[in-house]
This record gives sequence, structure tokens and C-alpha cells, in this order.
Amino acid sequence: MNFLQKPIKQLILILLSGIILSWFSINTGFAFPIQVVDDSGKTIVIEKMPKRVVSLVPAITEIIFKLNAQSVLKGITYHTKIPADTSLIKVVGGFSNPSLKAVASLHPDLIFVSSLHKGIQEYFKNKNVKIIKVSTHSVSQGLAHILLLGKIFNKNEKAGLIKKQNDDQIELIRKKIALIAPDKRKRVLRIMGRDTLMTPGADSFQNEIISLAGGIPHNFKKNGSIIKVNHQEWIKFNPQVIYGCGNDSKVVNNILTLPEWKDVSAVKNKRIYYFPCDLTCRAASNTGFFVQWLAASIYGKEFASEQNRILGKKIKTIRKINCDLDYIQNIKIDETNIFDFKNRTLVIKLKKPMVTFSTLEGQRDGINTLINHYTPPQNWLIDHKNSIDAIRMQICSALNLDKNTTSILITGVDMNNLVIKKESYKELSVYAFITAGVNSNAMRMGRDRGDYYEPGTINIIIMSNMQMSNRAMARAVITATEAKTAALLDLDIRTSYENGAYRATGTGTDNVLLVQGKGQILDNSGGHTKLGELIAKAVTKGVKEAIAKQNHINVKRNIFLRLKKRGISISDLIAQEECDCGKNKNKFAGEIENLLLNPRYAGFVEIALALSDDYEKGLIKDISTFEKFSNSISMEICVGNMEEPIMFLKKAHLPLVIEMALNALFNGVYHRNLK
Repeated sequence: MNFLQKPIKQLILILLSGIILSWFSINTGFAFPIQVVDDSGKTIVIEKMPKRVVSLVPAITEIIFKLNAQSVLKGITYHTKIPADTSLIKVVGGFSNPSLKAVASLHPDLIFVSSLHKGIQEYFKNKNVKIIKVSTHSVSQGLAHILLLGKIFNKNEKAGLIKKQNDDQIELIRKKIALIAPDKRKRVLRIMGRDTLMTPGADSFQNEIISLAGGIPHNFKKNGSIIKVNHQEWIKFNPQVIYGCGNDSKVVNNILTLPEWKDVSAVKNKRIYYFPCDLTCRAASNTGFFVQWLAASIYGKEFASEQNRILGKKIKTIRKINCDLDYIQNIKIDETNIFDFKNRTLVIKLKKPMVTFSTLEGQRDGINTLINHYTPPQNWLIDHKNSIDAIRMQICSALNLDKNTTSILITGVDMNNLVIKKESYKELSVYAFITAGVNSNAMRMGRDRGDYYEPGTINIIIMSNMQMSNRAMARAVITATEAKTAALLDLDIRTSYENGAYRATGTGTDNVLLVQGKGQILDNSGGHTKLGELIAKAVTKGVKEAIAKQNHINVKRNIFLRLKKRGISISDLIAQEECDCGKNKNKFAGEIENLLLNPRYAGFVEIALALSDDYEKGLIKDISTFEKFSNSISMEICVGNMEEPIMFLKKAHLPLVIEMALNALFNGVYHRNLK
């Protein structure tokens, strides 16, 4: 009897476990196998949760991160914008030419591909790897991918929230556009190309985005992802607003400056805008945000009108922050609606009025509130038409604050990316509250030209548990500025002008705000003082972390991103070459990019980048040793002696050292292909 009882008990436990697991699967959505249908119409059965995923489609990679499912992501293309702390995910090449070898080395169990990736699909079709083909022909299809990935990665609830957020953002614009008279609607064209004016075809999701933003898209009766625009179509459509991304500015400079092309409303009225490529060229998890930004750029004047408001005034605290300074009442981040778009503000309430000193407002007495206010892109064009005093009044009104007792900083950096740093020595402590963004207007002071005024991109608020004299507050501006610049130099942040020719020292719109504090009086904050040391440490660390959060930049970023910041794209360089480049320029570009996946050759180019800076400044006079190094790299790549080197890249006007390095790679691959 005892002999039988044990197996019976085990059987009961197994049955109970099965019932519990079944209930868990049904009620949590965590049930495998699952079936999904990809964009080719193919039904794919996924037996278990994928653990090794490669995404060759940047829009899909973006969604995976938004779903917080990136722990399974092993490979991506260099076109993908990812958080800096995940920069060790392996780059397998570009979207057009991913390396088959690099993908295979990751032993994926799931790969996301587009119709472009035929070689990848062919190689893995008979292997134990799931291939999911995705393509985006409409906004709804792009948003459907969010739900698809939510199902694959057991993130259904999160996926639903992301899709709803996009739907709500688009719906808000629909309501706002409905208040604009039909005869006030604007003709809008997305421009593309370099030496030829191009645009997405009539069936592209990009034209659908224009419609959702309230614009009137073209109907040239030509379909396709990219089509040519002839002069007759251009003049007849007469766009009132045009926009592009990245290097699309080249088509403006090369074509739209010509007399026969510049005589349209958008060019004459300077209604030409540029947006990040990861927004313009994708229909994914940020589509609703881009629809809002584009709509606000087209209809900024109309959206500024009180009659065009949909949402009422509302203040919502989304985060509370602890701080042990005894003169602080509370610190929080508030969300408000200004022109119907979400603004976020760091609000620091003091227990009693104090003196503040800032590079935006100078010295002010009787301040009881400090704010660092994030103005989102949807509001930028509207705000640029207003004075700083009008903007200050608008912000204080939205937050129910008295502008006379509020010291303010303004930024285009999301307050969700705020960084707080504390540094201490014995009884002395310093806090730094920092937001930082460097993608759009990083500058090299003394090199770049100033054209306009705009408040705040790297904003720093400094407070201490001791009292700073007026002298110490003024001196702290220099200390904080030098520390900020040191952080930018450490990260090799490039100026946003002159194709990133110089290292940036700031953004041209930075501000520092200091609070006098209370307690023991400190009269100096220079580099030789402990107060100055703590300020510098907090600012240097904080600026680096803030840039990583806002712009996804850190010292570990890949060579493709470093080249991009210098305005260098391998595919663009090869496209403008007049040689046969192995007869297939696209394939040739892929071979160069695949070389750069090898740490040895990436390191070679990184050496060139560092050497180039000092050579251009005149600190290095003789680069003949590097020239010999470059020749040896060419020989190594082509595996043996090569004929007379070809002088590639003469049209690119690159700095000499960088030209030498890239020319070495080009020659190595070119002569290898001749063998």
C-alpha cells in the first residue's frame, strides 16, 4: 500500500501543476506555441519565447525597445537608435547590407527581415530559425507591428498602451485640424534625394502621415517608396511646406536654389523643415508623436490661437524627487498642456525666498521657486515667434506660478531624462540637476557662427548645503562651464556645423542656475576649492549621463555613429564615386561596412579620427608614418600586392587623415575584388 501511495501522490502533483500552468497561461497571456502572420502573409508558429533575436529592420528594433523586450536582442543594424547603456548589442552592418557572417555568428532563433534581405532569408530558410518578414506600407500596418511584437514577446498589455498612445496623439491632431477652415489647409511635400529631387510615392505611408498631420499630399499618380519629381509636377503642385531629414538638405542646396526650382511658395516663404530620420522614415512606435510635430510645424500659427485649443488647463505631478537640503520644501516634475501638447517641468520649491544667479536671468532676489521647463518640439515654432518674457509668462501661467518669484530655465530636452548628481566632502554637499541634448546645435566656440537666440539645451541647476556668496555664485558659472566642456570633449561630441569638423564645447544655448543656499558662507568656487571640485565632478558626471539618456551617446558607440557625426556615410561616399567600385556600388558599400564590423579595421579608423583632430589643429606636422600604416592596411585587406592605388574620395572634401584611412579600406576591397 505504501509502495503505491508515492506514485499516486506524484501523479496528483503533476496533474495539479498542469492545471495551475494552464490557468497561468490563459490568464497572463504567456502561452506558447503561438501563431503569427507576417507581412508576406506567411503563418509562422513560434514554439517558445525567442531568446536570441536579430532585427534587421530599424522600425522593429525601435518597437522592441519600447516594449522593454531588448534583453533577447542580440543583433541590430547601425541605423538603429538605441539607449547608450545597451550599446554592446552587436551591430551586424547597415539596413541595406547586413553581414550574413555577423548574423550567423549570433546563432539567432528569430530574425526580423524586410524584402531587401533576400540573402539572409535564403541562408536561414532550412535552418532552425524563424524568419519574420515585415514591411510598412501604411500607418495602420506600422502600428499593427506593435501588437504583433507584443504577442511574440509576451508584452500584450504594454503593446496595447503604446498603440493607444499613438492613436490618441493622432486623434488630438484630427480634432485640431477640424477647426481649421478647408481653404487654409497647406500643400506639403516630403523631399528626398541629393542631385535629383525625389519624394515618396502616392501609396507611401509618408504621404499618409502628411494627411494625418492635416497637410495636402501630392498625387503625382506614381507609386513606390521613392519617385522622381519633374519640374512640371513641382511647379504645378507648388508646395507651401516642404520637409526632409538628414542629408535631404543637399537637395535643397543643389536643386532648390536654382531659378527654375526655387519659385514655389515653400522656398520663397522659407517653410523648409528638417526632422530626425528615425521619425520621418518609419511608421512605428513614435508615429503619433511625429504626426503632432509635423502638424504643429505646418499649422503653428493656427495652433497658437486660443480658438484651436482642445484640452483644458491641467497640472499633473508625474514624479516626486527626494533631496536632503534643509531649505528645500519639495521637488517634483509636473506635466502640463500648453497649446494642447504635453510639457514637463522640474519644479523646485524653496521654504523661503532666496537669491539666485543664472546665465539666463542674471541675479534675482526673493525667488521661492526654480524651474527647468521642457518645451516639446510641437511647441518650438510657436515659441520661436515669442519673446523670452512672453514664454516665461506662458509657462508660469500653465503651472500656476508667480513669474516674479520664479527663476526659470527652458530646454528642448525631455524632463524624463533629467539627471541628478550629488557630490560630498565631509560636511559639504553639492547637488546638480542636469538636462542635456547635443544633437541639433552643438557648437565649437570661436569656430561656429551665431545666428539667433534660443534658451537652453544643456541646463544645469546647482545647489549646496552651504551658502554661496555672490562672488562664489558668479565664479561657479565658470567652474560648471569648464566641467561641461570637459564632458563633451571626453565623449567626442562634434559640432553640429561644418560636418562635425570640430569637437564641441557646448551647444550655444546652455544655461547655469545657482541658488545661494544657507548656512556657512563659502566665498570661492574655483577649481582649487572643495566647492569648485564638487561642482565640477557633479557636472562632468551628470552631463555625460544626461547626454546618454537624451541622445543615446556614450564612449562605447560604434564607428558608424562616430562617422555619422562627421557627416560621413559609406554608402553616400561610394554613390558619388565615378569608378566602377567593383561594378556594384551597393555591394561594394556593404563590403566596406562589413570590414568596419571587424574591431581591427574599426580601430584603424578610430585612430584616424583621433589623429585627424590634432593634425587639423597643427599639433601634428608629419603623418608619413600613418600613411605607411594605411598602405599596409590596404595590402592586408586585398591579401597581397596591389596595383597602383586609386585616389578615391576626392569629391568628398574630407580631412586628409580621414581620407587616407577610408581610402585604404576602399583600395583594399577594390583590389581584392579584382583578383
